[in-house]
Amino acid sequence: MRTVCGLARAVQVLVSRGRGAPAAGAAVSPLTGGRRPLLTDRLGEQRRGGARLDQVDGTTCGSAVLVALSAWADPAEVAHLDGETGAVAAGAGAGVAAGFGARWDARQKQVHAESTRFWPRALGTSPWGMTRWLREHAPAAGPYRVRLVDDASAADVAAVVVEVEAALSSGRPVPLLVGAFVPRHYCMALSRHDGTWRVYEPTSAQVRAVDPALIARRALRPLLGFDHLHAVLLPE
Repeated sequence: MRTVCGLARAVQVLVSRGRGAPAAGAAVSPLTGGRRPLLTDRLGEQRRGGARLDQVDGTTCGSAVLVALSAWADPAEVAHLDGETGAVAAGAGAGVAAGFGARWDARQKQVHAESTRFWPRALGTSPWGMTRWLREHAPAAGPYRVRLVDDASAADVAAVVVEVEAALSSGRPVPLLVGAFVPRHYCMALSRHDGTWRVYEPTSAQVRAVDPALIARRALRPLLGFDHLHAVLLPE
């Protein structure tokens, strides 16, 4: 049985067939500039300033992913969370002040409000709200687009795995939208190691090793909380 996004993707493919869509896995340009990421791709719990980097409540998984993605691309985001003033200090751990956890939680709530202007906040953030927020508030991350996934189609799953891995190979994180019949939860693929994806899961604040073969088997639940991949946000 197809998911909601799987049905939408199947229709999308039928409508677009023959239009000469770009080949899956086209090269993705790496971003230039300094890096001062909030997350690492080290397996296990992610912490900073004495705080777990988890989502602040049940509706802010997308917001946690957006803040982490913004911080990956823009050192000023991390400087704000660290409580720094003036110039950004050198080094990933410099300037981390007391109160990081409160700033991390407040920033998620702010991003949630900004990314759900046209969407009920109780439902979390739509994937189009995610890409709009990145475009308007995190230009350093580069534009992203929504790519729906039909995980009942082996061909579509194979294509999206190639597309995600092309982005990861260029150092570009990829937000993942997972769920049951309907989409429910955001995570973010950070990198690829030994055939698995290192994925940040914001409920647990952990980075986990996810075998992309689990997508076709519809068996992501033990690692990401839900079995089905509904969509990915791909860098343009």
